[in-house]
Amino acid sequence: MAAKGDYPIPKFHFQVEWGDDFRIGFTEVSGLDFETEVIEYREGNSKKYNKTKQPGLTKYSNVTLKRGTFEGDFDFFTEWQKTYYFQEGNETGSRYRRTVTIKLLNEEHQPIVVWKLENAWPSKVQSTDLKADANEVAIETMELVHEGLTVAEK
Repeated sequence: MAAKGDYPIPKFHFQVEWGDDFRIGFTEVSGLDFETEVIEYREGNSKKYNKTKQPGLTKYSNVTLKRGTFEGDFDFFTEWQKTYYFQEGNETGSRYRRTVTIKLLNEEHQPIVVWKLENAWPSKVQSTDLKADANEVAIETMELVHEGLTVAEK
């Protein structure tokens, strides 16, 4: 086996944990990014003709999860529906917010990089598009919003 850092990590071997008790297999995860907004400021009596830049609030992207559609499997819709019923006032919202853990794995199935989404909940579910002349697997998509993203090694 090569020494640590000798070659880039392949991105095809990963695992998604949905809370503590629920695992769903996915074919694609995207949107694991964040940015710090820039605050520009200039005092009125400044002799410089430019603004200073300071770090502002951190902004997190929504995370998109994709997977194949299986007969009789409505997990995406069920999770979204729980959030929808909360919006209607029938449930308590914090009950359906989850910690979602995404792990990039090595050849021994051990985590190399771990992303954690705090208080995640599904805001959008998209069923597959249907095409009579297509020769591909039906893919469904779920978009998660969350309140924080942490990245750690192992």
